[in-house]
Amino acid sequence: MAIARLHGGPLDGQVLPLDDADLDRLIVPYSETQVVYERKGAPENTGEADGPTQAEFWFVEAQDDIDPDSDSARDRR
Repeated sequence: MAIARLHGGPLDGQVLPLDDADLDRLIVPYSETQVVYERKGAPENTGEADGPTQAEFWFVEAQDDIDPDSDSARDRR
């Protein structure tokens, strides 16, 4: 198994499982839109005894504007 470490954007700091450690781009659902992250650098921990393979992904864009003060966000407070 491999994991993606997300940097920047609304999912900063999140860790997600990856089915394919060779992915260059992740499109992840977020609220009512999608956010895009791209891999930077080579995967780490690719040996058998050094833990799960890790890839760093950095925020690129959101499909729509992300508004943390939208009506649905206020309703959850």
